[in-house]
Amino acid sequence: MHRRHLAMLVISGLAVLVLATASFGGSRIGAGMHYWKTLDDIDLGEIDESGVSWIVTYQYGAPSLIKFQADLEIFPEKFAGFQETALAPQAFVILGSVIYGGVGIGTYYVDGDFADNPFYLLRAGLDLELVPKLFLDINANYRFENWENIDEQLEDIDTDVITLGAALRFAF
Repeated sequence: MHRRHLAMLVISGLAVLVLATASFGGSRIGAGMHYWKTLDDIDLGEIDESGVSWIVTYQYGAPSLIKFQADLEIFPEKFAGFQETALAPQAFVILGSVIYGGVGIGTYYVDGDFADNPFYLLRAGLDLELVPKLFLDINANYRFENWENIDEQLEDIDTDVITLGAALRFAF
């Protein structure tokens, strides 16, 4: 329970930091998708080891220095054996411009409850301006997962997840 509060505190702190730096840079909003894959085999029959999720993304900051990003990852039904759609709000600090790296934190929200423990992410990617104000973000992520407090059926799973993602963002 304490880790969930810590995760929400970090996400809230990042949101306050973004709002406090209103003159710092520009905003981008967009959508995309991730292909995700667990690093280890999962022996439970009804749990997929790979799949596709959708992303809604907001990014704020200086184009060539530091950006703050908030994502909402949307997993289809049957992700991790759940019968409902699962959500994963995430917050990142991104360093760099065209080639970038970042760190993040997130949590799962399923069936009206947040997971007890957050997950942490490392991200590397390319942020390409296709035409003025339209950006393509191609990224790879390593997600340090802690499945034990999401659902009882997941307690025995011990694997991290890698993802490859792409998102289109419009600057405003």
